[in-house]
Amino acid sequence: MTQQKKSYILPIAMMFALFAMISFVTGLSNPFGIIVKEQFGATNFMSQLGNAANFIAYAFMGIPAGMLLKRIGYKKTALLAIIIGFCGVGVMFLSGVAESFSVYLAGAFIGGFSMCMLNTVVNPMLNTLGGGGKKGNQLIQFAGSVNSLSATIVPVLVGYLIGNIAGATIQKASPALFIAMGIFALAFIVLAFVRIPEPHMEKPETGAVKIKDKYSPWSFRHFTLGAVAIFIYVGVEVGIPNFINLFLTDTPDKGGMGIDTTIAGAVVGTYWFLMMIGRIFGGIIGGKVSAKGMLTFASSLAAILVMVGIFMPDTILVDMPVFQSDISFGLAKVPMSVLFFVLCGLCTSIMWGGIFNLAVEGLGAKYTAMGSGYFMVMVCGGGILPLIQGQVADMSGFMSSYWVIVLGCVYMLYYALIGSKNVNKDIPTE
Repeated sequence: MTQQKKSYILPIAMMFALFAMISFVTGLSNPFGIIVKEQFGATNFMSQLGNAANFIAYAFMGIPAGMLLKRIGYKKTALLAIIIGFCGVGVMFLSGVAESFSVYLAGAFIGGFSMCMLNTVVNPMLNTLGGGGKKGNQLIQFAGSVNSLSATIVPVLVGYLIGNIAGATIQKASPALFIAMGIFALAFIVLAFVRIPEPHMEKPETGAVKIKDKYSPWSFRHFTLGAVAIFIYVGVEVGIPNFINLFLTDTPDKGGMGIDTTIAGAVVGTYWFLMMIGRIFGGIIGGKVSAKGMLTFASSLAAILVMVGIFMPDTILVDMPVFQSDISFGLAKVPMSVLFFVLCGLCTSIMWGGIFNLAVEGLGAKYTAMGSGYFMVMVCGGGILPLIQGQVADMSGFMSSYWVIVLGCVYMLYYALIGSKNVNKDIPTE
């Protein structure tokens, strides 16, 4: 038994690396939202279209990704995803050369296909390697801390590259795109030589006619409500830092603070840094505390923090410790409301693992793989909710837009307390 556990170390490490890739490429849409506002004169709504293109790709690829996982396995699905991701980032680079907003959106959309496929692989794989339950949740939380470390670097790096918001262009941020392409290339080479267990891969049937199953993951109420929770969660996770960045960098006449992009990037990077800290802590206690308890606490606290930030006057400033581009900590003078929004990173850090774990609990090997694919469809919420938040920001201001976040947190609290209960235990899962 000990030998079997040791053999999982390398696959787990590879899943951690893929988790980091997901956040690095996805995180590019945050600082790039500022760039397109400056370079193409976009509104707050339009600045979120790149983010939307990235996440809406999940709606198209979620189910096919789950089918690929079952038919060709984790490894081949991941390798195909890496190739697609490399191409997507390459198109984003070409958009800077062509100075085309539409080409940038195409690159973000292609990149979204890759991120969806990788997410479909990573989450069930980690849950399986961890043995499901609390241990599965614990492993996902630890992997999430690596994800957050990668996400921390992106806004800090791009903010440093573009410098002053005036004259910011995609070409100035191209070194970040080169880094992403390099990571994809390296990951492809390493993954090609790593042996990955394939517990959810379909085995060919001989001599028997396959009967269509009358059930699916959607037959489980707690899975369906969990899919909605994931839709909302990703929008909350992305919307909080995206609009911190927009609020800080926009000019005062447009409701912003007019702060330098380097400082704003450091502030946003600190949000992701706190997510990393939260996920490490969540991983430590994940084997002792239930996913339900963690999600209840996190969603409640996040709702409180955001509401306090909304009602806090912009005139009250505070020196906030921030994660800087030279991998050190410094101080940035920001509105106290922003400090409360940044602290939400400690809460959003543990929500994904908690929701995923609660939603697939009781589905068994029979429905978990396809359920993961359906989950990836709902990740498109990360593109749709920020669009709604952007529209509210254009109409009523940045602070008012955060009520979208509050409502999202309230739903996740409902899911943790009531919606996550499995009321369909009569459905066979073997």
